[in-house]
Amino acid sequence: MYGMMAGVETFKRTPLQLFNLPQHFVIPLFQRPYVWKEDEQWEPLWKDIRRIAELRIDEPHQNATHFLGAVVIQSLEAQSKRLTTWNVIDGQQRLTTLQILANATCGLLAESGNARLAGQLERLTHNDDVYVEDGDIRLKVRHLNKDQAAFNGVMSAEPPVDHTDLAHSDSQIVAAHAYFSRVVEQWLGPPESDEYTGKAKKLTDVLLDGLQLVSIELEASENSQEIFETLNARGTPLTAADLVRNFVFQRLEAEGGDTEKAYREDWPFETKFWMKEVSVGRNFISRSSLFLNQWLVSRTGEEVSPQATFNRFKSYVELESGHEMAHLLPAIKQQAQQYEAWTVAAARPSGNLDSAEMAVYRMQAGGVEVLKPLLIWLHKPGRDLPQATVDQIIRVAESWVVRRQLLRLSGSDLGRIVADLIAANSTVPADELVERVTGHLARLNVTSTYWPGDEEVRTTLTTESAYSRFPRGRLRMILEAVEDLYRAETGQPQIERKGYPIEHLLPRKWHDTWAVQAPEDIEKRQLRVHRLGNLTLLTRSLNSKVSNGPWSAKRSALMDHNTITLTGRVIKRTEHHAWDEELIDQRTTELIDRILQVWPVPEGHHGKVVDPQTKAGDWVELKHLIEAELLAPGDKLVATHRDFKGREATLTSDGAIELVGKRYTSPSAAGHALRKKATNGWYFWAVADGRRLRDVRAEFQNSMPADEELKFSDE
Repeated sequence: MYGMMAGVETFKRTPLQLFNLPQHFVIPLFQRPYVWKEDEQWEPLWKDIRRIAELRIDEPHQNATHFLGAVVIQSLEAQSKRLTTWNVIDGQQRLTTLQILANATCGLLAESGNARLAGQLERLTHNDDVYVEDGDIRLKVRHLNKDQAAFNGVMSAEPPVDHTDLAHSDSQIVAAHAYFSRVVEQWLGPPESDEYTGKAKKLTDVLLDGLQLVSIELEASENSQEIFETLNARGTPLTAADLVRNFVFQRLEAEGGDTEKAYREDWPFETKFWMKEVSVGRNFISRSSLFLNQWLVSRTGEEVSPQATFNRFKSYVELESGHEMAHLLPAIKQQAQQYEAWTVAAARPSGNLDSAEMAVYRMQAGGVEVLKPLLIWLHKPGRDLPQATVDQIIRVAESWVVRRQLLRLSGSDLGRIVADLIAANSTVPADELVERVTGHLARLNVTSTYWPGDEEVRTTLTTESAYSRFPRGRLRMILEAVEDLYRAETGQPQIERKGYPIEHLLPRKWHDTWAVQAPEDIEKRQLRVHRLGNLTLLTRSLNSKVSNGPWSAKRSALMDHNTITLTGRVIKRTEHHAWDEELIDQRTTELIDRILQVWPVPEGHHGKVVDPQTKAGDWVELKHLIEAELLAPGDKLVATHRDFKGREATLTSDGAIELVGKRYTSPSAAGHALRKKATNGWYFWAVADGRRLRDVRAEFQNSMPADEELKFSDE
């Protein structure tokens, strides 16, 4: 695209190549202010840079790099006779962040006495004094918008910077500088340590030449607004799948592969199916981008935000997959085709669905995507799990999700649990997998993730106004599941998924033809109108006059048109008894029984919740778990964080943890020693069977009577 424009040149540059000359990069007044945030941009960027630095330490011959994206700059008439000046048309968030990171690192190195390394980084951010006019600042990036004072202040502050004392301490610019100062300092460790100098050198090298940007450089005569609009408005924004595609085929070409053949035969995402935008929460993304995100979760065992899909895909391929793209792409295609087949089958109005297809249909009806990574993981090429195992795991996971939906509990934290499930069980033998997955979900014991038991579901649904409380698609899916259970008992095919209407047996407008007189009877009747036992499915809507008419006429109409077992059982039940509150209650109980049968829990599971606000686990120590014989001296503890996978520690007889010859008195202290940052050790460390220490602690807490727990905590 850019090569067709006069006066446009494109270069692949490192920060050293981009910033080495005395120059100014001007952020125009019309550009939006700095908006990057910790969770969405700073942390992923730092993780990628840290990963490249560590890779260069461990495998220096690879000379690993990380691609940061593109910037568009336009030459301007110099504001200084000695300095080249560029207008930043696109990419100011990226350039600003890179400058902040370099400056924060420079300050830390200067404080530790590494003047040479600090000087190299300073030349990325500051012009030499000899090129700066009297009274002007030395910064190479110049903000003309509202960020000017905050950026100039923090970038010109003498180290060590007290971020809280700066004039604009509440700005996002200062927050970014504080964040990078903190994480870089934690990673480098104490300056007196043996590792410090090597780490400082490699990090400096990465910031100088280990990062790559595409620099699109315009001449002054070019219409910069037209270029900006072309990049950001007139064209279709690049999706995660677009970025992945470009990376895939660049890598294939570097491997010497036949890119044309691979694109023709192995890249499946150019059809209408994959280009369709689908809703995820309140957002819409392309189905191809969504699949690649879910595929990544299935491969990494990490929860990956949609915004991080491309960067995480790139780092997975480069550093973790162990496969060349020529071998990885056919596997992606195979799973994409299977994913498409599930989705197409789930959209068919008739025909029996298998467990995976039905799970996709029910997720769509329930408005969630959470189990898709698990389905992809279970069907990974080469895994070849027995179908019975796959069916059982899907049933268990679906029960966990649907039961939470029945109680209208939040699903915001469930994606993390699915990722944890995958990470904890990636190497588990097939004959142990059902038990391990079931146990993992059964041990969840906080409100945001636990698996509700029978009694809680029964208590809630018995009096729940289901019709008014559940989204219509979800409620229909629940009734369909019960119908399919009835049909399976007699060998019938599954109900057609045609969006059949949900009918109130006792009509919503019951007062005219179903009237009762006593106030208490009116209240009892009204309370049951929307309950589960008063709802059924019909193949087509009844005429409103019939639907609201007396039961005798309505029952006759149901008999004439019904082909659904749910409704047929009501007809049979009312052969000698009019439909009333007693029958609604009986049928509510029956439907709940069937729902619990469709989505069961393990025997003895009650879904007990330990409220972290009222029942803190701080009083439990490892020695208590050893005394309870839940752990044993000599047990190996394994780090679960992806940056430290494979690192082990050993439990001692007195409840301490031995790690690399040193003794730590708590899981968090041992985790901090490894990560060099504050760490929740109960979450960080796992035992040999995949349970995290917090799960073992929860088992200990739940086994103790309340009065015994109080006595224990007071000792």
